[in-house]
Amino acid sequence: MTRKQRRLTLIGVAGCILAVALGLVLFAMNDTIVFFNSPADVQAKNVQPGTRFRLGGLVKEGSVQRGANQQVSFEVMDAQSSIRVNYNGLLPDLFREGQGIVAEGALDPSGIFKADTVLAKHDENYMPREVADALKKQGHWQGEANAAPQTQ
Repeated sequence: MTRKQRRLTLIGVAGCILAVALGLVLFAMNDTIVFFNSPADVQAKNVQPGTRFRLGGLVKEGSVQRGANQQVSFEVMDAQSSIRVNYNGLLPDLFREGQGIVAEGALDPSGIFKADTVLAKHDENYMPREVADALKKQGHWQGEANAAPQTQ
């Protein structure tokens, strides 16, 4: 085998090893990737029960119902639709009706979203980028108009 053939063989083997390593990393990350969806996206895509995803939108006014043992039920809405969310645990201090939130969990067979994590925005100007983009696309975003001007 000539020197040129050995070099090409070595580069080929290294490329194959790198491709296999990248494939294994992507395969391992496949179970941990969770995508954001608005209520309209969930209904349009016909998300199957048991599929984990992030649900984002606004908490519907008058929909929050608190039960025993930190059980909370509320609706997350966007311009077209809303989805009932059940959550068992402590909600963030900033959680309230009309607030932008992102909940992580899965749909149950009856179409209710069972959340295991609920995140609320932390100040007047913050909203998760995915929620803001979905609201902008639907024409309901007023974040930039309400944001305080920055002074220098």
